[in-house]
Amino acid sequence: MGADTHAAGARETAASEFAAALGRAAAGASPALADAYALIRCSDDDLPALLGAAGALRDAAKGRTVTYSRKVFLPITNLCRDRCTYCTFRKDPDDPGAWTMTPAEIADWLARARTLGCKEALMCLGDKPEAAFEAYRRTLAAHGHATTVAYVREACEIALAMGLLPHTNAGVLSAAEMRWLRPVNVSLGLMLENVTPRLRARGMVHHYAPDKEPARRLEMIAEAGRLRIPFTTGILLGIGETPEERVDSLFAIADLHAAYGHVQEVIVQNFRAKDATPLAGAPEPTGGEVARAVAVARLVLGGEMNVQAPPNLNPADHRLLLRAGINDWGGISPVTLDYVNPEAPWPAVTALAATCASAGFTLRERLAIYPEYVRVDFLDPALAAPVDTLASAIAREDVHAAAIG
Repeated sequence: MGADTHAAGARETAASEFAAALGRAAAGASPALADAYALIRCSDDDLPALLGAAGALRDAAKGRTVTYSRKVFLPITNLCRDRCTYCTFRKDPDDPGAWTMTPAEIADWLARARTLGCKEALMCLGDKPEAAFEAYRRTLAAHGHATTVAYVREACEIALAMGLLPHTNAGVLSAAEMRWLRPVNVSLGLMLENVTPRLRARGMVHHYAPDKEPARRLEMIAEAGRLRIPFTTGILLGIGETPEERVDSLFAIADLHAAYGHVQEVIVQNFRAKDATPLAGAPEPTGGEVARAVAVARLVLGGEMNVQAPPNLNPADHRLLLRAGINDWGGISPVTLDYVNPEAPWPAVTALAATCASAGFTLRERLAIYPEYVRVDFLDPALAAPVDTLASAIAREDVHAAAIG
């Protein structure tokens, strides 16, 4: 009986703390850390109120338009020196499926993407494989390069020449490497995943992943801000973190954006269990968990932030995510798989548009750089013309769709 009384008291306290925190958020106050903890721990009964507050904040700042980027996913190399226990993307050189794209393959995929209306070329690859694999260093040399970053720059130049805008996720980069990539990328990205160093401990998901050290990732994001590079980051749910650590990670991102103003979008991504990994049997975050994290991200990061959740990882919860406060679905490809989550197909844009419409939203295409970042101090001058060309193409497509719709 005593335990039941204690549990009931704890629930009462949590409900009271949630109500007070939500009231302050609804009144326009950015949540303090303790408030955000109370919000993300809300009960199922309180979840609709949390989603309502986050959705209202999104509506006030962004309206009822939700966006996506039409992209081609280019896995430049899936070799990686890190070994995260949930990943099937990374390979060693002798593994089945190990692959580094050739320049001819890159050009061929880009050509197909362009014919299908893609405007973003996502360059995705493992962390610093040349530091771990001699065979890969020979591959780079055969392509005329000493580093992966130099090879990625060549891939970006090919993309630009073929009329697509590169966005690169190449793991942890130095300031010099980002400066080298800036003139050929409209944006760069690195998932923070989580700010706690606890996930690097023995037995945890990032124990054998030195590039997942949070301090290194935070420093790269800060350096990108100092370089005035539009940046994508985000958190990964379900890899052993607590709800409070999810909040801590959102606050770390908010602090970096407050300092530099360069975080153009924040992804709230859920772990998906994959066969042949140590986490194959691990539970995936529920739709309610993802919605809580999205809603708290919206409230912590504010109405102006672009908050995204991948539609292919949450196929049954698109309406729930819209209620939770997203205003973007991220990249969707008509050409390629999501090579990080190959088991999760992209939704058809027409079906996603219908879902958005049924929930009272309009789906629109965007570029890999958001309109508010198409400014001289964020966009390299060399990229102004291709950005303008593709922005005009989207505008024409919108007019055409409205005329026949």
